[in-house]
Amino acid sequence: MLAVVSVLGGDQKGVVAQFATFMAERGLNIEDIEQRVVRGFFVMDMLVDLQDMRCDLSELITGLLELGKKIDMEVRVHLQRERKQKRIAVLVSKEEHCLEQILRDVEAGKLHGQIVSVLANHANLEPIAKEASLPFAWHSADDVKKHFDWLAKQLDVLKPDLIVLARYMRILPAEIIGNFRSKIINIHPSLLPYFPGANPYKQAYDSGVRVHGCTAHFVTEQLDEGPVILQDVFHINVGSDTVEDVKRKGLELEGHVLSKAMQLFLDEELVVVEGKVIFKPGISRFFEPPTKEPSA
Repeated sequence: MLAVVSVLGGDQKGVVAQFATFMAERGLNIEDIEQRVVRGFFVMDMLVDLQDMRCDLSELITGLLELGKKIDMEVRVHLQRERKQKRIAVLVSKEEHCLEQILRDVEAGKLHGQIVSVLANHANLEPIAKEASLPFAWHSADDVKKHFDWLAKQLDVLKPDLIVLARYMRILPAEIIGNFRSKIINIHPSLLPYFPGANPYKQAYDSGVRVHGCTAHFVTEQLDEGPVILQDVFHINVGSDTVEDVKRKGLELEGHVLSKAMQLFLDEELVVVEGKVIFKPGISRFFEPPTKEPSA
């Protein structure tokens, strides 16, 4: 039996030694390890063999958590080597491009999670969800309070590990954001902090900028100010591109950036620390199948 132990906290001396000693005293062998220091924060993932463990599992987990607390480190323990499928809820309105890109990437095996439902404030994208054999539910947002009451109940039942705003054109209430802190990813069609709010493509076109793009970020109570995960750009040919050209280029990019941000989250290759996204090796490398030796 194998486990992955993840450690995160302020950089300090002796962290690896303390965890290695803890493992050795209980008969565990560290098979692989990834560690780095990013912006003053220490991140580490260890693949641990539990076969010769000299304590029970609950004692091991409790001890690891206590050790982390003692040195002010966050510790997570994954008790199986197989990749755990995280539950994803996708929120949409009328525009289909982001949902379609996500579905293509799921089909291609790029996103290691399970879409448990597509939730909407319009019925427009139900055929796309049904074609992918995904549960779809919607509630009109004409009465905003009733819509968000319905949405909160849906999310409470689904218990998603990740909520994706795939061009869901509503501002989530603070209660939902608080219940899923650092678990809601949005795509915004500009290079934040530039051109926040509505009509960013038109804002970019009117301003005469030559480079525009989109931003995948975590959602906070401050509109379009959450921790940035990824950004990408496209060029505007000022004088020849129309505002529709700018929008077309942006729509082509949005789905790819959003899907890549999802991939990083699902593979646990990022964490949010003090309002900033920190990238780490992630536990995904431990789940790669071994390379087969060429046959003679």
